[in-house]
Amino acid sequence: MRLISYRPAHGGEALGVTARGRWMPSQELLPNGPATMGALVAGGQVAIDALRAACDTDRIAADGRGLEGLELLAPVARPGKVVAIGRNYREHVDEEGVDAPPAPLIFAKWPSAIVGPGAEIRWDPALTSQVDYEAELAVVIGRRARHINEPDALDHVLGYTCLNDVSARDLQFGDGQWVRGKSLDTFCPMGPVLVTADEIPDPQDLDIECRVGDQVVQQANTSLMYFGVATIVSYCSRAFTLDPGDVIATGTPGGVGIFRHPPLLLADGDEVSVEIERIGRLTNTCRWDSIGVPA
Repeated sequence: MRLISYRPAHGGEALGVTARGRWMPSQELLPNGPATMGALVAGGQVAIDALRAACDTDRIAADGRGLEGLELLAPVARPGKVVAIGRNYREHVDEEGVDAPPAPLIFAKWPSAIVGPGAEIRWDPALTSQVDYEAELAVVIGRRARHINEPDALDHVLGYTCLNDVSARDLQFGDGQWVRGKSLDTFCPMGPVLVTADEIPDPQDLDIECRVGDQVVQQANTSLMYFGVATIVSYCSRAFTLDPGDVIATGTPGGVGIFRHPPLLLADGDEVSVEIERIGRLTNTCRWDSIGVPA
């Protein structure tokens, strides 16, 4: 299934299913079924299987609505946690000039940084002047995972989406740890859809790229990760519980702006897109937001 979260006319959020460029609300397909992504996640495998059984792609393609004008939200608006993996692609490690990590390098992004497709990435230029892009494959957990063996890890994945791990490099490197520089409001765009795991049986064979305007700045394949999705899920689960709805950002390829010569950093008005094969394209526009500092 290709699932979306969207803003209905009455406000709030709702769950939809897309097929061949059209979409329908989940409750038109499954009356009394989950109305939001949160309800679907809370309903577990029973709810997921019921919605999948009710999805008729021919019906959606024929009777569904066009996506034009629909306000898409992040597929998972407020997960319990966003777990991020650093230095997980060979070219990114090389451009940074550091050693390859011996195990998945874990840090966090605050869930309050999440925004959806088309939302603005906003920052105060008085706070940071080095805002960078990072195209990433995001994993959404579907079943509680604790002490999971690697061969069983993908059974705990609900699906996949695009994520931009926007980073304030001056804050990230100046602090000596990464959370603040990675977690400014709007610094975690996600979307446009959540593709369930049954449609992507091998997450280690997906082309991934990032564009700033018309320029391709990152281009790789998820096969180039040091640690694949199954390894990451298993490794994390040995240390802490992964709950349904949690998000894992699996790392970015080489080509980030700060390590280019000269650096290519995001500025007011820039359009940045993350595109992943079989998922889609996530596009956001950058805006300076000079809010000032309280006295």
